[in-house]
Amino acid sequence: MMRIWRRLVAFTLMSAVNGQVSRMDRAAHLRKNQVSLDQLWSKAKIVHFSNGRLAVSAETNQLRYLDDAQIAALIESEGFKSGERYFLGLDQVNNEPYFAWNSPHQNTDDQQAPAGYLTLREIGAELDELQMEIALHAVALSNWHNTHPHCARCGAATSVSLGGAIRTCDKDKSEHYPRTDCAIIVLVRDSQDRILLGRQAIWPEGRFSCFAGFLEPGETFEQCVQREVFEEAGLAVREINYLGSQPWPFPASIMISFEAITDFPESARPDGEEIVAIKWLTRDELKAEVSARTLLLPPDMSVSRKMIDRWLSA
Repeated sequence: MMRIWRRLVAFTLMSAVNGQVSRMDRAAHLRKNQVSLDQLWSKAKIVHFSNGRLAVSAETNQLRYLDDAQIAALIESEGFKSGERYFLGLDQVNNEPYFAWNSPHQNTDDQQAPAGYLTLREIGAELDELQMEIALHAVALSNWHNTHPHCARCGAATSVSLGGAIRTCDKDKSEHYPRTDCAIIVLVRDSQDRILLGRQAIWPEGRFSCFAGFLEPGETFEQCVQREVFEEAGLAVREINYLGSQPWPFPASIMISFEAITDFPESARPDGEEIVAIKWLTRDELKAEVSARTLLLPPDMSVSRKMIDRWLSA
């Protein structure tokens, strides 16, 4: 029976497998009423996203929620721009509203972080289920809005609409919706129940992970799994089984996770471009290498880590 993990976050692999439901009600019916949104803003818990980072508590590295008065103070005295508001929804347990406030610092570029702000990658392992869901939503929306200030049809400026759910062209009034790029990620096993992990040159020294890639036009998820594994590791796979999914807003992806079997483990080889090294590992070998620090696994918050941990606990 699958082990229950302490840090089980919304929308991750284990959540999908176990049928985890969202605690947040995105309350789309409220997005069209600006008066209602203004009223909700005045009593909301607000997540501040600035220069690619989230406001965090200094004591715990968890999300630091602001209120509208604190937002006003940041604009007045701390050098933040007025920014944009995005409605994230209502907590279904206590009906509390949540917003994201996307506001860059006027005197800080994207390569520098204001004090008290960290990336989602840096704090992901510290967040509980609700905070992770809120953070993923806030970061994904903010990233999209930051890269779509102009209309794809006519080039005119766009403005936030429907509480941040879309942008509307100021000139031709066309509506533009957030983009999410589909990517597959797959844990490859052989008949001995070993797993194959690969390494990219840009990763930290010793980091190995599952194989992944973006879905191409006209391609099914299963076809994408077969293509990516063959391109990156030279293997044909079968018994492709869906495991779950995870939003991955770096900058705008959703990871669709699978497991697959190969009958030809001896044919595995790195492509030398995306993947520079590969390893077949038993459970004991993986544990020994992690213990010896010759193998670095993906971060705890990633779906790839969830997939590996699931295999380890089987």
